[in-house]
Amino acid sequence: MFFDYSYLYYITIILQAICVFHCVKKGNQNKWIWIIVFVPMVGCIIYFFSEIFTKRQMQQVQQGVGSVIASGSQIKKLEERLRFSDSFNNKVMLADAYMNNGQLDKAIAIYEGCLSGAFTENEYVLTQLIIAYAQMGWYEEVIPVAKKLYNLPQFTRSRSHILYAIALEKCGNTDQAEKEFQLMRGRFSFFEARYHYGMLLLNTGRQKEAAQLFTQITEEKDQLSARERNANREWFARSKDELKKMQNA
Repeated sequence: MFFDYSYLYYITIILQAICVFHCVKKGNQNKWIWIIVFVPMVGCIIYFFSEIFTKRQMQQVQQGVGSVIASGSQIKKLEERLRFSDSFNNKVMLADAYMNNGQLDKAIAIYEGCLSGAFTENEYVLTQLIIAYAQMGWYEEVIPVAKKLYNLPQFTRSRSHILYAIALEKCGNTDQAEKEFQLMRGRFSFFEARYHYGMLLLNTGRQKEAAQLFTQITEEKDQLSARERNANREWFARSKDELKKMQNA
């Protein structure tokens, strides 16, 4: 099998360009530029990990790897605990660990198995099932579970309510979905719900209303505390992106 080594030349040139640009921008040219130019591949790799890939990023990667190892170890402990004692609490703790580790099918199987006897209407398990079903894209399963929680006072302001409204839209019931989103339209709050409502408006051809809603979301950002901005940064960014797409269309 023939390998075209000319690709390595172009890769090296691209790496050099990235490193030199970063080097000049950061004022590191006296220290690094000769290494990057005259020892191209090795110099670029050393520069990348020394100057671009920061210590903080390295720590984040290490923490991420550590959390994966820790979660695997924790899951094994919880599996052993459940084998020793088949209790409701042990089931829920293992299901939570599975869900946090991305093993949604295993989590769902346990949550569903928990809904029996005295725990048939357990609010926590039903809430976790809604989240797991939504992450799997099983929106038809979300709706009947959410209806079991619908009349609880705390449901209106919960993420389960948002996922219920999204599920209604995904299943073609846009009128009811809009009614649910309308219940979550308070200013300086409900940013996730309002973003998804804006997407419903876009999907139903109501661009002007969607633009107004996305504009409101982005404008409210500056009036919030740092903690609130950080907690909702995803919805500010997404709303801003949608506005750009609409302006460029």
